[in-house]
Amino acid sequence: MMVEVFKTNVNDQERASWLIEQIQISCNYIASFDLEDCDRILVVRCASGTIHASQVIDLLRKHNYVAEVLADE
Repeated sequence: MMVEVFKTNVNDQERASWLIEQIQISCNYIASFDLEDCDRILVVRCASGTIHASQVIDLLRKHNYVAEVLADE
């Protein structure tokens, strides 16, 4: 399973839930937010294939949110 982690500016749980639905519908990825984290983490998983980070970033941008890939540490 491939996993990509993003830093976002999403701060509302209701909006986060809606964005998760959009990611699942548009990108066919499994997504979850950790809004308690200072970076408001978005975790995206893909059971098969590759995660296209630009697709997720563009989807959030389309809805006036910012997302950037967090580097592996």
